[in-house]
Amino acid sequence: MNSRRYTMTSLSIVFLALTIMSVSAIGQNAYAAGAGMTLSADCSGSSCDVSGTTDRNDQDVTVVVSSGNGIHIVDQLSASGGSFSTTINVSNLDDGSYKIAANQGSSSKYSLNISVDVSGGSSDSSDSSTSVVGAAAEASAVVTAAAGGLTLSAGGIEGSTTIDVSGTTDRNGDITLKVTAPNGNIISVSQISPSGGSFMTTIETGGALWSQDGMYTISAHQGAASNYQTSADVEIIDGHVIPEFGVIAAMILAVAIVSIIVVTAKTRLSLVPRY
Repeated sequence: MNSRRYTMTSLSIVFLALTIMSVSAIGQNAYAAGAGMTLSADCSGSSCDVSGTTDRNDQDVTVVVSSGNGIHIVDQLSASGGSFSTTINVSNLDDGSYKIAANQGSSSKYSLNISVDVSGGSSDSSDSSTSVVGAAAEASAVVTAAAGGLTLSAGGIEGSTTIDVSGTTDRNGDITLKVTAPNGNIISVSQISPSGGSFMTTIETGGALWSQDGMYTISAHQGAASNYQTSADVEIIDGHVIPEFGVIAAMILAVAIVSIIVVTAKTRLSLVPRY
């Protein structure tokens, strides 16, 4: 009898452990290896070759060379073709350590720092840094809102510049989609016709209209009835989709805990053996 108690209790503990591991895996998938930004410097003599790659072509890369004495060099580089490069002359720099920073927009995922040492107007330093933006297919942020006969889902892969919008309806009229920026400005209005009770479209997030960071609201309405009007929010930072997994992870963990409590109560399990 005691062995049965131990077995059932052990199974419950294992179930909880696996659930917690699953929750952790969701977070890991959110930041799985994918595109992003790289920065490297290779110095020889009086020059340092600075280069890097990026999955973004919509903004220039700003390279700043600085030290404890201030900023010494600022350069604006084109990211055409997914790469950028420049050569820095260090012959006129004082001896010491210098930070080379590359920034593309305001997102921290596109901001890298490396350092090189200069002595006697020359350097033989080399350094590199990488910022990875997750791109796993399962790491999508989807918020579903429902109102009466109309449902709406909006989300995208982390780091992407597109929002996938889809939904269902039990009516045949056109659906009006409206995108509202965090400051309340309407940046996009479009119409889509449902087919077979469902609809879908893709919204591009690049450009000046998407420059504000924060939650963007995608609202849908089909006619004037309130139960055919709904909306979903998607977080955009520096023009890129930022998924959130906190609610999903919490729900999974809560279900696991409740399940274990129910099983324990029904079988009268105990970690303390009874003799």
